Amino acid sequence: MSIFADEDTKLLIQGITGRAASEKTPHMIDYGTDVVAGVTPGKGGQEVEGVPVYDTVREAVEEHPEINTSLIYVPHFAAKDAILEALDSGVKKINVTTERIPTRDMWEVLDRLEQEDATLVGPTSVGVISPGKAKIGPIGGNKAEEAYEEGRVGIISKSGGMTTETAQVVQNAGFGISTAMDIGGDKIAGTTFVEALQMFEEDDQTDAVVMFGELGGTYENQVAEFMEENPDFDMPVVAFITGEFTEDMPTQQYGHAGAVIRGDREKPSYKQKILREAGVHVVDVHHEIGSKLEELLK
Repeated sequence: MSIFADEDTKLLIQGITGRAASEKTPHMIDYGTDVVAGVTPGKGGQEVEGVPVYDTVREAVEEHPEINTSLIYVPHFAAKDAILEALDSGVKKINVTTERIPTRDMWEVLDRLEQEDATLVGPTSVGVISPGKAKIGPIGGNKAEEAYEEGRVGIISKSGGMTTETAQVVQNAGFGISTAMDIGGDKIAGTTFVEALQMFEEDDQTDAVVMFGELGGTYENQVAEFMEENPDFDMPVVAFITGEFTEDMPTQQYGHAGAVIRGDREKPSYKQKILREAGVHVVDVHHEIGSKLEELLK
């Protein structure tokens, strides 16, 4: 079945004529993703890699009613409007690559997502890939078929680059990937770790999930609370939380916008502790993910 991206994905790319999107569009097409249309205001009538471009999402959906997913490649100041435009046009799955979206804008977006019963992955996401089915965004680069092999382990990550690195560790242990999802590293995520876990729980093609977390925020903490409150959740979860070295360093931001420790609850060591207590299989070193999966699944 896979989650979010599969063989039934019909993709719209908002901002398709921009440099980043136009560079990544052929990679998605070559992978086999059905890129149906693109949108850039004022560029209607053009094509990118044979994909027709429209001025508005509504025009694109009217011409291609099969569209069910949007990938957003627009500047931070236009991201909220682009997301709302997709929702207004009935698109229920949205992946946002944009960085530096204002926090207030994301709060407004979260309200609309709930109203529309829609799913947004991101912002600051490199995408979602279900190997052999569909690739949304730049995840895996132009050789995603070499980076991601089909299998039955799901990946949820706050880091784009480490999503692929984690996939390599999983595959070196002899397992493939059902779906890999980069939820992004902002303080406010459209899809949290818990929400992604719930999606994987419903996927009959996933046997275990790997989480790549980091310092800052409390989305990892929410997983511990979820596991304790839902003892019937029996899918093995392996987690690695990066950034423990920062706990003894001066206050500053590390990498992602959300990678700031604002209290003990946001420290990697605290997250590791409560996740272990909740039954998550936390490893101390990234490459130990593979051996832990071998222990759990073989």
